[in-house]
Amino acid sequence: MLKTAGYSIILGLDPGIADTGVGIIKKEGHRLSSVFYTSIKTAAKSPLADRLSLLNTELDKLIKKYRPQIISVEELFFCKNIKTALVVGQARGVLLLTAKQNGLPIVEFTPLQVKQAVSSYGKAGKQQVQKMVKLILNLKELPRPDDAADALAVAICAANSI
Repeated sequence: MLKTAGYSIILGLDPGIADTGVGIIKKEGHRLSSVFYTSIKTAAKSPLADRLSLLNTELDKLIKKYRPQIISVEELFFCKNIKTALVVGQARGVLLLTAKQNGLPIVEFTPLQVKQAVSSYGKAGKQQVQKMVKLILNLKELPRPDDAADALAVAICAANSI
């Protein structure tokens, strides 16, 4: 498991097939700071296998570049559309496999846990989560896109839970 003393790099993921949020933070003692954040985008008209392959390739590059010590992934908690849930579940599977292939420990959190970790309110809205992520990580502006802000929140949740 992740050492709490000293310095650690935590990679947070907000899984999606069109956009997978990626947020990398550094933990030094009780201080958290942003290292990098982005969204891995896949083309809607591309075949599913190509989109999943792109997620694998891009995440693998980020892992090799930033060398996180642990990966934190948001669980698929609720989805109104079964087809969407299945595809997002496949994307999550690829992300988990990529982390495992890189020998990284994985922690998973529900959206409720993530929202509570950053805002102290499990039903916080997107805007409130973004504002708290900005405040916690001492960012100059709200992190964008939304998926990247969510991924940073997942990483913060891991940092505060370990």
